[in-house]
Amino acid sequence: MFSKEEKKSVEDLSGTSNIIGKETLLEGSIESIGNIRIEGRVFGNAKAKAKFVMGSDAFVDGNVMARTAEVAGKITGNIEISELLILKPSAVINGDILTNKLVVEPGATFNGGCKMGHLAKEIEINTPEPRSQQKMVKHA
Repeated sequence: MFSKEEKKSVEDLSGTSNIIGKETLLEGSIESIGNIRIEGRVFGNAKAKAKFVMGSDAFVDGNVMARTAEVAGKITGNIEISELLILKPSAVINGDILTNKLVVEPGATFNGGCKMGHLAKEIEINTPEPRSQQKMVKHA
């Protein structure tokens, strides 16, 4: 499927981290082969092939999908974690949870259904084509 060069490139990217800082507002979805850390607000879905982390003042209005997650903020949407989900004391979840393992620390809140022991499907991340391979469109 991947050549040796492409496979190495994907492996290198899986260790990257993406941070949405405090006082930052993102309108739209975010997808990453690596980690995602949110300290600000996201109005859209978040998908990380690796780890997803939210600070205590962070907010996501959308669905979250990742391999592992540590949530201390507020999520309004469904969460699908293929391995381990940790809800910190300040976490507030309004949506369904689908995970293999769940740790709920005292003080955390979630309103919705929960399924555990779930063998999640592979997380698919859309990778953009390099500019040299994109088709140029002329507008009249």
